[in-house]
Amino acid sequence: MPIAFIADRIFTGTEWLINHAVVVNKGTIETVVPVSSLSSSQHTEQFDNCFIAPAFIDLQIYGAYGKLLSVYPEADSLYKLKEYGEKGGAAFCMPTVATNTKQVFYKSIDAIKDYWSKGGEGILGIHLEGPWINPIKRGAHIESLIHPPTIQEAEELLNYGKGVIRMITLAPELCSKEVIDLILSHNIVISAGHSNATYVEAKKGFASGITSVTHLYNAMSPLQHRQPGLAGAAMDDATVMASIIPDGYHVDYAAIRIAKQAMKERLFVITDAVTDTTEGDYPHKKVGDKYEAANILSGSALTMVQAVQNLVNFGKIELGEALRMCSLYPARLLGLKEMGRIEKGFNARLVVIDDKSEPDSYRVKQLL
Repeated sequence: MPIAFIADRIFTGTEWLINHAVVVNKGTIETVVPVSSLSSSQHTEQFDNCFIAPAFIDLQIYGAYGKLLSVYPEADSLYKLKEYGEKGGAAFCMPTVATNTKQVFYKSIDAIKDYWSKGGEGILGIHLEGPWINPIKRGAHIESLIHPPTIQEAEELLNYGKGVIRMITLAPELCSKEVIDLILSHNIVISAGHSNATYVEAKKGFASGITSVTHLYNAMSPLQHRQPGLAGAAMDDATVMASIIPDGYHVDYAAIRIAKQAMKERLFVITDAVTDTTEGDYPHKKVGDKYEAANILSGSALTMVQAVQNLVNFGKIELGEALRMCSLYPARLLGLKEMGRIEKGFNARLVVIDDKSEPDSYRVKQLL
């Protein structure tokens, strides 16, 4: 039976609507109509002092509630990760594994297959961040495991992870065109990151099919007036997208505003969230509102709704645009054509946000 969800405001992904309802049936949006047009027999659910928006999509998150996926490559880690994401309004997420051994990558891929076989939802696939990155820009990644890929290694990994690997972060200056072409042939999004690429090398990578940049500014050749680097190349490109971590630690909010002016709809949010762990190669420890591994900044404690709040309050980005950065834009990168907007025929996962408790303070009331 169709149900109509009503809130003070509805953000469709393109505009704000007042006195409207989202009618949902079997996981799909049937229509968006004025409340006055609903029939008396229509089943409704009303949320006062709230707004409804498309559910968020987090394309880079490593674990939650003490279970880092790379340390515990099992379905239970993914259920915990999904729960964490949903509390922050993310109905969909991309579990990520940083530079690691072949065995860990394979077990993490197996975990996602197992999760799906059990009927688990919301996990879009896996994002492999490394090991084909530049050790000069490794950040908290394990240097001994970093290396450029061979065709054979890439083929084996891609074949094993077929249908599961959705995104790979690599350093374009260290990966051959043959490897790039091979990855692209598997319909995997390639993101440039942990890279010391020059501006020219970065632009060459974009021309070869790299469509994204991982956590803009962090762990990459910086924008300098004589050497624009990967950061400058991303801002100067017409189509490449980039993720950013708006927690106030990874990037200054002024730098986010500068990137936003340059990239506009090409800039989107990731949480880069990790969790406390004392096992494995990444001993993440929470220090204030961020995480460190061996005294190196290693991840955030963000949720997507906190990211929205930070973008509005500190980044001075309009609320609707902040919401798009957490939903519509990551959907575009992955080619998820029926996500990120409230529109007939689109996916019906919606987030209900209470924004009346305090000025500019957004809390997830419910994920529909």
